[in-house]
Amino acid sequence: MSSSVTSPPTALYGGQAGRRITVRDIAAAKERGEKWPMVTAYDAMTARVFDQAGIPVLLVGDSAAMVVYGHDSTLPVSVDDLLPLTAAVVRGSSRALVVADLPFGSYQSSPQQALETAARFMKEAGAHAVKLEGGRRVLPQVEALVSAGIPVMAHLGLTPQSVNAFGGYRVQGRGQSGDELTSDAKDLEYAGAFSVVLECVPAELAERVTASLSIPTIGIGAGPATDAQVLVWQDLMGLTPHPAKFVKKYFDLAREMDRAVRAFADEVTTGAFPATEHSYH
Repeated sequence: MSSSVTSPPTALYGGQAGRRITVRDIAAAKERGEKWPMVTAYDAMTARVFDQAGIPVLLVGDSAAMVVYGHDSTLPVSVDDLLPLTAAVVRGSSRALVVADLPFGSYQSSPQQALETAARFMKEAGAHAVKLEGGRRVLPQVEALVSAGIPVMAHLGLTPQSVNAFGGYRVQGRGQSGDELTSDAKDLEYAGAFSVVLECVPAELAERVTASLSIPTIGIGAGPATDAQVLVWQDLMGLTPHPAKFVKKYFDLAREMDRAVRAFADEVTTGAFPATEHSYH
């Protein structure tokens, strides 16, 4: 009897099509020293664009609270808010590993709560992994999810769901707290997390943590030494009015959208649109 073996992509970014990226592919990229990009997505159409561009991991972030729903923090967004967005991203992509954020209040109280929430994202939305914030305080949750077969992406440093405890959006991990963050990262790896996001931490600390782990680190405001980098797509495309220091704007989409919608409005008011070629006869 012959058996087929799934071959790994030649590279995470770009690479071969035909199947989804898996956590094993992520681990293999770390072993060969390959850096890779992760981008947020919240709907099928943008997910399709990013997927066809070869982005290997799409994150349906709780940042949807701000960029989709208009809140001023990630705290108000709910599981029911994120489930349809996650399902849309899964439907709009064919290659990327889709990671769903577990929103504030949906996993902190107990491992059982975390398992029930994560199961909804896997069963109802088709997510391939989930992400949660925190260090040693969420180790029981990570262990429970991994034991249930749910891949977990961890998140350390500036964890936006704890913004009120931090007293604002501030760099984390300076001084002694850097040692605590390093210890948390190792504990999360031991608990079974397949990767860890490092947000708004000194570049030197991120480099040290990355070297100390066998799982990949994903930086956002953490310097160049992490294994991967993630940005909110509205930030990198220039839609966000006042982005953070760590954001590089790769395109001024806000200006282009303004130009296009003004052109449309002008043609409507002058009668130039719709023209004959845009009309049925």
